[in-house]
Formats: sequence, C-alpha cells, structure tokens
Amino acid sequence: MNTNQLEAISGNILIVDDTPENLQILSATLSERGYKVRGVVKGKMALRAAKSAPPDLILLDIRMPEMDGYEVCSQLKAEPKTREIPVIFISALDEVLDKIKAFAVGGADYITKPFQVAEVLARVEHQLTIRRLSHQLQEQNQQLQQEIQERLKAEKAAEAASKAKSEFLANMSHELRTPLNAILGFTQVMSRDLQLSTEQREYLRIINRSGEHLLDLINDVLDLSKIEAGLSTLHESSFDLYRLLDSLEEMLQIKAEQKKIKLIFNIPSNVPQYIKTDPKKLRICLINLLGNAIKFTDNGTVTLRVNTGLETAEKDTEKSRWTLCPSSDFQSLFPHTIHFEVEDTGPGIAPAEMTDLFDAFVQTETGRKFSEGTGLGLAITRKFVQLMGGEIQISSVLGEGAIFKFDIKIDEPDSIELITKPLRRVIGLEPNQEVYRLLVVDDSKENRLLLVKLLQPIGFEVREAENGVEGLALWESWQPHLILMDTRMPVMDGLEATRQIRARERQRHTGRGTDTRRWSNGERQPVFASNQSLSVSLLSNSPPTTRIIALTASTFEEKRGELLAIGSDDFVRKPFTEEVIFEKLAEYLEVRYIYEDLPPSPQASRKGDKTGEKSDSFFLSELAKMPILWVKELYQAANVVNEDLVFDLIQQIPPENTALSEALTDLFNDFRLDVIVNVTQQVLKA
Repeated sequence: MNTNQLEAISGNILIVDDTPENLQILSATLSERGYKVRGVVKGKMALRAAKSAPPDLILLDIRMPEMDGYEVCSQLKAEPKTREIPVIFISALDEVLDKIKAFAVGGADYITKPFQVAEVLARVEHQLTIRRLSHQLQEQNQQLQQEIQERLKAEKAAEAASKAKSEFLANMSHELRTPLNAILGFTQVMSRDLQLSTEQREYLRIINRSGEHLLDLINDVLDLSKIEAGLSTLHESSFDLYRLLDSLEEMLQIKAEQKKIKLIFNIPSNVPQYIKTDPKKLRICLINLLGNAIKFTDNGTVTLRVNTGLETAEKDTEKSRWTLCPSSDFQSLFPHTIHFEVEDTGPGIAPAEMTDLFDAFVQTETGRKFSEGTGLGLAITRKFVQLMGGEIQISSVLGEGAIFKFDIKIDEPDSIELITKPLRRVIGLEPNQEVYRLLVVDDSKENRLLLVKLLQPIGFEVREAENGVEGLALWESWQPHLILMDTRMPVMDGLEATRQIRARERQRHTGRGTDTRRWSNGERQPVFASNQSLSVSLLSNSPPTTRIIALTASTFEEKRGELLAIGSDDFVRKPFTEEVIFEKLAEYLEVRYIYEDLPPSPQASRKGDKTGEKSDSFFLSELAKMPILWVKELYQAANVVNEDLVFDLIQQIPPENTALSEALTDLFNDFRLDVIVNVTQQVLKA
C-alpha cells in the first residue's frame, strides 16, 4: 500500500471489547491498514478514553460486564464532545431486535460475530469516508455536488457490504463446521498410527474432546434458531443412562478440581440403567446446568441427584440396575418419569432475576460478571426439557446457592437397540472384492485430504475434484462406484453436479427399478435399487448407476427429501466420524471390511491446569518497591487509557524488577489496563 492510500484511510479508532483476543485481532488488522488504534475492555474506560482524546470511529462490543455497549453508546451520544463519533457495533447478537436497539441508541453500523476481516475493513472505511465527507460538506459548500456523488458511491459500497454480510450469515454454519470436520477427522486419522505413545494418544483425545465442545457451542446458537422455527424434534433411542452420567462426571470433574470444589453425583440404586428418550438432548440439558453450577461456584459443592420416585425398588444389586434380564416385575416397576436436580453452593439468584432467567440471551448479574458462554444455555435447556415431556424449576436463596430441577418422561428400552457394538476399527477390505472407485468432490483441500488419508489405506481407489465441474469430468472418464459430494462449492455446487449426473444417466440407460453399475472390467451388472434410491429411480424412469452421498456442513440443510429428489442416495453431516463413512460405504456398495479390536479408552487426566497469570498480591508487593509518584503516574495514565504513557512508564522499571516489568507488559499487550488501574489504585490507598 502506498503513502497516498494510507493517508486516505488513516484515522484514530477506539476498540471496546472485553475479550482480549478480539482486541488483538482487530488492532493488528487495522494497524496494518494505517489506522492508529487504541483498545479498552470496559465501558467506563471507553467513555474516559473518548472524552480525553476523541477518536474518529469506535468499534463497540455489546455484551460486556458492568456496562454494556448500548449504555456506552447512549452516553457517548449524550455528550457534545463525543456525539458525532460514529459507532459500529460488533456483536454475536444477531436478532433483529438487537440490531434495532443498536441503531436506536445511535449506532452507525452493525457487524455480527464471528466477523470477516474484509467486512470489518469495508465498514470501517465506509464510516470514515462518510465522516470525512460530512466535514468537507461543512467546510466547502462549493464542492457539495461532488461530495454527494462520493456519498452515493459509499452507500453502494455499504449495500455491497450488507449483501456480503447476508451471505456470510447464510454460510455461517457451513464455514464454522467445515474446519471442525478437518480438526476432528484428522485426529481419527492420526490415531491409526501404531507408533503413537500413550501420551500422544491422550493428546489426540483431548483435541477431539475440545473440538466437540466447540461444536456444542456452535450448535447452541443453531439449536435455538431451530427451536424457534419449530424444526427441533425428539429423537428417542434406548441407551445406558449410567454410562451417560459417568461420562459427564468424568468430563466435568476436571473443571471442578480446577476450582477446588466438590462434584457429587448421587444416583440411587432404583434408577434404571437403561432408558429410552433423546440422549443427546438430555446430555445437553445436564451439561448446561452442571456447567453453570461449576462456573458460578467458588467454594463448596455441586451436586447432581437423580431419582425416580419409586419408594419400594428392589434392593438386589443386579435387579436394581435394571439390566435387560427378563423378569415378571420389570414392567410393573419400571418408572416412566425420571427426576434430575442440580444444586450448587454458589452466589444464588435474586428473585427479580428469576422471571426472565430462561429467556434467550438473558443473564443474571453474576452471569454478566463472568461474561462467558452464549447466554442461550438455560433457554435451550427449558425447550429441550419440554420436548422430553417435562418442566424445569428453580429455587434459590441469594448468597446460599441455587437448585435447578426438572423431570422427563421415559419409556422402557428396546433390547435390540441396546446391543452394544464391539469396539473395533476398520483396517482393510476383505479379499476377493472389487476394487471400489471413490470420488471425493469438495472445495476444501483439507477435507479432501482427510477422506483420501482415511480411505486409501483401507484399499479403496480414491480420486479428488475441487468443484462440481471437475467432478463431472472425472465421473465421465473414470466412472466411480460412489461419489462423496460436498453440497457447497464454487464454480458448480454439489447439488447442480448431482442433477447433471442423474440427467446424463437417464439419457444413457433405460429400465426401471434396477441399478446397472459399471465395474472395473467394463461389464455392467444389474443390482436391485435400495428403498432410498428406488423412489428416485421411479420418478426419473432411470436408476442411478453411481451412488452419491451428499456431504453438508450446515445444520440447516436438513431436507432429506430435497437431497434425495435431486438424485443423492443419502447425506452425511460434517463433522463426520470415520465409522459413519465406512457404514455408508458398506450400506450402498456392500463392502466387507477387516476389523481390529480396540482397547477401552483410558480415563482422562484430571490434573488441573496451572495458570501463568500473576495474583494481586504479586503486583502489590512488587509495586510497593517502586516510587509512589511513579505508581501514581501509572495509575493516572492507565485510567485515561493513555497507552503511550503507560508503555513509557513500564520501560522506566529498573532491571532488578524484571518480573514486574514482564507482568505489566503482558497486561499491556492483552489490553488489560483495567487490571493495572486496579492494582495501582490498591497501592495508592494502602
């Protein structure tokens, strides 16, 4: 970028966001574009910074502790000195009412997290252009006509940016889940390496668990959208409740130990081991409630109690676990309601806050102080509990803790569903089978590589294409047995590629209800179509010759009928597991595998992570060694967000106080001037 371009877009920008990572990303990006950037993590500090040195533009987060972005913007617009500063809200809140409120308090624009850097730059440049043009209009009336034209151009740029944002929102699910597919998928591929140590395998399990947790957070937002649209339904199945609870206890015990609190699971012997309901939704409800309890509890215990209300349960150990052994009293004693209760010894909830506690994006005063999560957990939990036939209740005493309890309806488990699959992994193909040709069509290089590394070592022939046009060409020349087709790609997407493949097949073949597939020897052999593809063949008057499995990373692409109607045999949602891929290949190609038995997973390590953050006592003792006038100057500079002076003062620390210098530098680099204000203020008051 040349000097003239830097001058054209230069300006002073104040970023207000309580997440240091977001501050760092935005600061680095905007600094590279020639902007001078300041950053703060609290609303009150933003007001002081804007008054002491008014910026040209403010990027403002909405959800922050103590004072949210709406209040910050309102106070800025009430002050003559800061009234004209354009404010662009950057927030994860994406509801129409949130945006309306943002514009109502004086916001100039609104960007939804997770943001795209190009969109942020476009909107920042657009607002600064408008501000600059406004000043020129006031100073040079003779250039009015020319500046109007410039403003019209800027508005067109804004329309283009708005369109880009709309497309971004439509693709949000796809863009978030696609990289997760690579992360989770490659952990499975790497775990096949026989040279891995036990420690390395545990690291892979940690990566996999962390990726699945991130996927759960993404799904929180998407789940609520589906609930409100009436698209969320109950998917009941029979499962081992004890195993589900054991896995939750193992996972959450780590967090509890890190906070030095006790996590207690109280499951009496009359609770059935096997039940039938929606295990995924039940798991989400328990994770949300237990996770909140642990997060808000600093001392004491978090307890989960499970009971059925049956007072006269059989005391015998084997019968009391309700295994599926046939007995005359099983049906009569089986409870059809199960109760869950989560109790903590945290700060409790004020009565005035309980009314709206289960509304989306609503948090208690304590929750806002923690400033974690999506604010959707309790709203989703209530909806899921209601779907499972129950209700959720809360009782709390401020300062003593809270109790969340809910009940759900359950059915007797189906013994066939409870047949445990052996813990095993595909390692090859049985001999005397065709060499199956598989085509992977995906614009993501990582996802193509994942499938190639997964399928080739097993014995499949695999080729790749990065869009629908290339996929069509390879289908014509290579005639694969099966295509794994991504739905969203540039040039030509998977839906259109599938339509064209089926159209060309109809032109070539005649007959109804049979599938003629070309094998490696060039001959065609009839195979009766499966029930799923039969409907397609009857509608099209020609059966498919190549199986096509659609790959989708969007939870909103759930219209199975639409995918089947265009010619797909089935679909798999990303992130997928290797088991799902191999099962689909066996289902549609009748592939036979060689398996190896796997040992059970070892217990996860429960050692608490050590933190490198310094305590207040460290700063108080180290700052006490510095001159009081220097401490006072540091407090005043940090309090008015004078970053240059803060930096200069840190540089004045003598070499013998290196630990203090490094700790303050870390706070400075993380935009934590509020911490510097707090510790210096404590020293000055001492």
